[in-house]
Amino acid sequence: MSRRCVRNERLFTARRCAPGSLLLLGCFLLAPQSRAQVALGPITVGGGLRTSYVHSEPDGANSTDQFLANDVRLYVNGPVTDKIKFMFNTDYDGATDHVAVLDAVARFEFSSKFNIWAGRFLEPSDRANLYGPFYAHNWNVYTDAIQNGQPSVFQGRDNGVAYWGDFGKKVKMKVSAGAFDGRSADGNPDVIGAARVQLDFWDAEDGYYLNGTYYGDKNLLAIGGAAQIQSGKTATTVDFLLEKKLSGAGAFTIESEYASYNGLGGYLPGAAKSQGAYVLGSYLFPKPVGVGKFEILGKYAYAGSMGQSLSVNQKTTEANFNYVIKQFNARIMSFYQDTRYNRLTPNYWHAGIGLQVQI
Repeated sequence: MSRRCVRNERLFTARRCAPGSLLLLGCFLLAPQSRAQVALGPITVGGGLRTSYVHSEPDGANSTDQFLANDVRLYVNGPVTDKIKFMFNTDYDGATDHVAVLDAVARFEFSSKFNIWAGRFLEPSDRANLYGPFYAHNWNVYTDAIQNGQPSVFQGRDNGVAYWGDFGKKVKMKVSAGAFDGRSADGNPDVIGAARVQLDFWDAEDGYYLNGTYYGDKNLLAIGGAAQIQSGKTATTVDFLLEKKLSGAGAFTIESEYASYNGLGGYLPGAAKSQGAYVLGSYLFPKPVGVGKFEILGKYAYAGSMGQSLSVNQKTTEANFNYVIKQFNARIMSFYQDTRYNRLTPNYWHAGIGLQVQI
C-alpha cells in the first residue's frame, strides 16, 4: 500500500492531496461566515488494485481459468494536529467478494521513539503480515501456510492499542508492543498480547509497517522476532531480510521466516500446533528495458500442522518473472506455483499473470 498511511508522510505528494483538499475548500466556502474557520492540514487520498489471470490444474479434477480482482483498496489519511493523525483504509477482498474496514487508526506520533496507535490495524507480528499483499515481494503471498497465521479480524488486522518506536544509530532497533481484542479475532474473550523487536544492521526502516523489498533503494540486513500470547497459547515468528544494492542499479534479496503457532492461529482448523519455514531469493536486473526492469524470484516453503488425530504437511514452490515499472505503484508479475500435501487436500499447480497499480 504505497499510499497507506502506515508509511512516512514523505511518500505523499501534493497532487495526491488534491481530492481531499478540494473537498475541504468546498466546505470552507459554503460554511456560514459567522462561524470560526479552522484550517486543517492536507488530507491524502489514494487507492490500489491487484488483479490477475490464473490457470489452475488440480490433481484429479478439471482445470480452471479465472480473471480475478484480488484486492481493491482506498486509503485516506490526514492530520488533526502536527502530532495527532488519522488513518482510514478499506479493502475489497476478491476471495470473499466483500468490502471491509482495513485500518481505522488514531495515531499519536510524538517522536520516532514514542508513538501510540489505537483502533484497528496490524498487530506486532511477522514481517510478512506487516507488509501485506501490496508490499510483498512475491505475488502469491500467504499461500504457504506459514506467513500471517495469527488470528485476526480481517486481513491480519485486529482492534487494539500499541506502542512503537525506532532507536539507535549504528545498529537500529525497532520495538512495538500492544494489547488486542481476542473475542473479535478468535472468539476467546481474553486479550491478545503482541510484541515485536527488530534489528537493522545496515540501513534503517522507518515507521511501523514494513516492505518485502525496497528494489535496491536500501542495503538491508534485518532480523526480527515477534510473539502473540492469549490464555497461555502462543504464536511466535522469526524473520530475516537481506537486500544488497548492486552496481548499475540492480539488487539481490534473500527473505526467510520461521513460524510456530502453538494453539494460537495457524492454518489447519483445530490444529494443536502449526509450524514451518520458507526462503525466498530474487535478482533485479540493473538495465532498464522500456519503462521498467525485469526481476526473477524463487521461493520454497515447508509447513506442518498437527491436529488431535492427524497431521498435514504442505510443500510450496513458487517462481516469479516480474516487470517492475514503478516499484509497488506499477508492476506486472507472472507466476508459477506448485503446492503439494501429504493428505486431505489435492495437489495442484497454477500459473498466471498479475497486475498491481497504486496512486
